[in-house]
Amino acid sequence: MQIEILYQDDDMVMVNKPAGVLVIPDRFNDALPSLNKMLEDKLGTKIWVVHRLDRDTSGVICFAKNEETHKYLSGLFENHDIGKFYAGLVVGRVVPEEGRIEAPIAAHPAIKGKMVVAKKGKPSVTDYKVVSQWALYSLVQFQIHTGRTHQIRVHMQSIGHPIVCDELYGDGQPFLLSNIKKKYKLSEKEETERPLLSRLALHAYRLTLVKPDGTEISVEAPLPKDIAATVRQLDKWSK
Repeated sequence: MQIEILYQDDDMVMVNKPAGVLVIPDRFNDALPSLNKMLEDKLGTKIWVVHRLDRDTSGVICFAKNEETHKYLSGLFENHDIGKFYAGLVVGRVVPEEGRIEAPIAAHPAIKGKMVVAKKGKPSVTDYKVVSQWALYSLVQFQIHTGRTHQIRVHMQSIGHPIVCDELYGDGQPFLLSNIKKKYKLSEKEETERPLLSRLALHAYRLTLVKPDGTEISVEAPLPKDIAATVRQLDKWSK
């Protein structure tokens, strides 16, 4: 698997994480490939993990190249002094088309690994803005001002618009062209319909931060092919 480096200097490296890849090894199955190990192999040097993205989320992620930078970057994330921007396909038409979700998030009381909006949870803030909207779906940009586990996924579920293909907070169903194209028919060579999108439709498209010397860095990763292809089909068949 090729790792796309988006930015690199003597202290840090930012890459475009592919969907389906763990950031760090799974403690229950360390045989699975992890992004930090693949990047260490590629660069030939040790790196430090600063933050994480969910396994099925793609996009910009930052690593430190030394302990001093790791401490500095970790402080930025801890104090929310970093710009974290995402794009995602959600179910339904979002109204209003722009807003802020302020809803505390806590671990689910019964389901391990799942989060839930709860009064006694940690403060969580997500800004959202609809970019495109169709009959059954919306493409939304997000900026998160806190870093709770599954924050965007939990917040969007809480207002009735889960992320497309979200198995934990939505129905987990793949996105099929037959969902939006009337009179869809399989080709003679196909026995079953191939999904346009079969993973969590969430992408970290921009990360901004200020280096210790005051230099501002803004790194972007374009929409991955699967989400971009789905958007094109929505534009084509949802008119």
